[in-house]
Amino acid sequence: MVFSSNPLSLSVPDPTFETWLRDSGYLDVIDDHQSAAAATDPASTITESTTTIPITGILWGYLVSLFSHLWILLSLFTLNPFSKLTTNDFSGETPSWTKGFFGDCGSYSFPAAVSQARLRVHENVKRYARNYASLFILFFACSLYQLPLALVGLISSLALWDLFRFFSDKWELDGFPATQQVLIRIAQCATAVILVWLNVQMALCCALGVSYIVMILHAAFRKLTPVKQPSRGRRK
Repeated sequence: MVFSSNPLSLSVPDPTFETWLRDSGYLDVIDDHQSAAAATDPASTITESTTTIPITGILWGYLVSLFSHLWILLSLFTLNPFSKLTTNDFSGETPSWTKGFFGDCGSYSFPAAVSQARLRVHENVKRYARNYASLFILFFACSLYQLPLALVGLISSLALWDLFRFFSDKWELDGFPATQQVLIRIAQCATAVILVWLNVQMALCCALGVSYIVMILHAAFRKLTPVKQPSRGRRK
């Protein structure tokens, strides 16, 4: 559905109309409106008439634009992208990687303001939560491939707990809760030693760092696309 900036501008003020769009799920309309408003901002078109604006004014416009973009980029790492994420976002179907997640060249643009970046990040993280989780698994697998000892440590820790479960069932340790708790603590300590000694935490930190950077940049630059609104039955 396509809206003009505010088709009810004569009777509904812009803040009220924007609130209605947010509550109704038309966040893509807000995103397009903010991009269009930034494109028509006089400050962004200062370089169009070079004959009437002094060279210092042009340079000043470039500096303002540069620092504005840098400020938006830095603000991305102060956001909490998971503030609106819920477990239900992982229960749906994974969006298409080609049309949904990646899109085309026209699916990306630099956020015009910090508010637009925040809107995109919060909404895109919810929409593409399963895609980002898949990317984390991929990056973690690549990290383990680059660090063979970490892969050995991860497999060893999993094998340790499988052995513990096997002998726990064989010796029926459920009837001896005190002994079972002591053995669990010993297995936990042994697992921690194995993971730290074989640098599994290094592979995990690398995967988390790369995944977070890719997620925050993709979510901020990816334009919001229309979502299918639930059909509303007519009242009889």
